[in-house]
Amino acid sequence: MKEYFAHETAVIDEGATIGKGTKIWHFCHVSAGAIIGENCIFGQGCFVANTAKVGSRVKVQNGVSIYDRVEIEDEVFCGPHMIFTNVINPRAFIERKNEYKITRVLRGATIGAGAVIVCGATVGAYSFVGAGAVVTKDVPDFALVVGNPARQKGFVGKDGIRIEFDADGNATDSLGSKYKLADGKVILE
Repeated sequence: MKEYFAHETAVIDEGATIGKGTKIWHFCHVSAGAIIGENCIFGQGCFVANTAKVGSRVKVQNGVSIYDRVEIEDEVFCGPHMIFTNVINPRAFIERKNEYKITRVLRGATIGAGAVIVCGATVGAYSFVGAGAVVTKDVPDFALVVGNPARQKGFVGKDGIRIEFDADGNATDSLGSKYKLADGKVILE
């Protein structure tokens, strides 16, 4: 007996692993080798490829495709119609499946609506990729990045709200989490 919900229009290929409490809505397709954790939500029209891995408590909004070699950790938010890629230089007439690059999205990160994550990048823990941003290189933990190409404009806390550091490099977010800025990197204390 399955312990997840899949809408009657969703296609779940035999062999997919889907965790307890996950909800997969209208017109989604989960491929045979996909691994999805517990208590995730997939909005309408999503796709999860054979070698994709999705952690637990992940929210994937409408129209997101999670392609081969994309790895998403727990508690990530993927905004509506954001895009992952898996080949740097695709051509319709050249098979490049053996060139797929690993893309990682670390715990608690947010990817805004319509953002593009170019393959091979790592999106850091609790970072925030603004709507429409094009990520072409790694995003540091807790970084706020926007634009095309995405550039860092500051830092956010675990609450997703921009944090400001005092003269000693200390900050506290609305959840009471404390941070230290050292050598341009944020450390959760």
